[in-house]
Amino acid sequence: MQRPLVTIQHVGGVSEGDVNVELPAVFLSPIRSDLVNTIYFSMARNSRQPYAVSPHAGEQTSAKSWGTGRAVSRIPRVSGSGTNRSGQGAFGNMCRGGRMFAPTKIWRRWHRRINRKQRRYAVCSALAASAVPSLVQARGHRISEVKEIPLVVSKSSFADIVKTKRAVSLLKAIHAYEDVQKVIDSKTFRAGKGRRRNRRYVQRRGPLLVYDDEKVFKPFRNIPGINIVNVHYLNILQLAPGGHVGRFIIWTEGAFKALDQIFGKPGQPSQFKSGFILPRPKMTHTDISRIVYSPEVQTVLRPKVRPAPAPKRVNLWKNTSALEKVNPYMAMLRNRRKLRREQFLKKLRDEKLGPEIIKKRKDNKRIQRRKAIERRKAMMDYISLFKPQ
Repeated sequence: MQRPLVTIQHVGGVSEGDVNVELPAVFLSPIRSDLVNTIYFSMARNSRQPYAVSPHAGEQTSAKSWGTGRAVSRIPRVSGSGTNRSGQGAFGNMCRGGRMFAPTKIWRRWHRRINRKQRRYAVCSALAASAVPSLVQARGHRISEVKEIPLVVSKSSFADIVKTKRAVSLLKAIHAYEDVQKVIDSKTFRAGKGRRRNRRYVQRRGPLLVYDDEKVFKPFRNIPGINIVNVHYLNILQLAPGGHVGRFIIWTEGAFKALDQIFGKPGQPSQFKSGFILPRPKMTHTDISRIVYSPEVQTVLRPKVRPAPAPKRVNLWKNTSALEKVNPYMAMLRNRRKLRREQFLKKLRDEKLGPEIIKKRKDNKRIQRRKAIERRKAMMDYISLFKPQ
């Protein structure tokens, strides 16, 4: 795969023209901010100095509980008499002059073991993040005037720099001094007891200068906020201060070209790290939404299945049609009730009309029934005439 090119910036002296170098493969590593954060805090713990209170603090007195029956608590009390101290509570963490609760010990688990492979993976992620301008700006660095990220300065630009004044001029020429000025303006008093413990001031972090030649070290070491490190000794404490990726890094030409040898590249393992192969991203394209909604994917998808609407809840004792769907026998019962009611109403009407009118109606029905039978019989006789014998 063809990797992008990076322009080497030249400052002062005779210009060498635009010299482009291929971006080292380590800058294409996956950016794992979660891993960087974990490794950073584990490494930061490894520089802690054990501390503890004296094992005898708060217990260097003769004290004994008075026991029960004297209307006072059973805390140990200082023995003796004739002084204010006698009778006062002692030893307990709630007592004046007593020991603290759970006194600190020097055998606390101060340090953390870190897997070598994880530590190297975190360094690769931090380096890859330093080549993304948006992540560098999100970390707070002032790089709006910088021509290109990553920023690589030619070897000849550092050749005649032996004083800090010349180093500042170089930073201004490559538009990196704005980030240094941010550090100078941010210097404030530390909050807390550290103010009186030889760490009076705090300030932000500026650029990180990565070199491969020791001559570069001295002129830059007294500029506020600038950290200087050899390319062979990169670590996560400098590449991602606070566990946040996106450090602004200024590379010397030699250091930038040495990255492929130090970290390796696809098909070529590292020459300095035994058995180390660059981590590869799990996905070549991480914009999932763009892939899903692309025409190539949408055209072969099946139509979206919409779930059937939820059935409307009805009261079966108020909705007869719904009741008949659940119990079809209810229709027959309803018809039977209707028939009984009609017979009952007919009986009431008959009682009101009288027996003569009822008899006349019955006779009419009988006559109609007889006529229907005669018509049916005549029709059958007519049909029989046309039947074959």
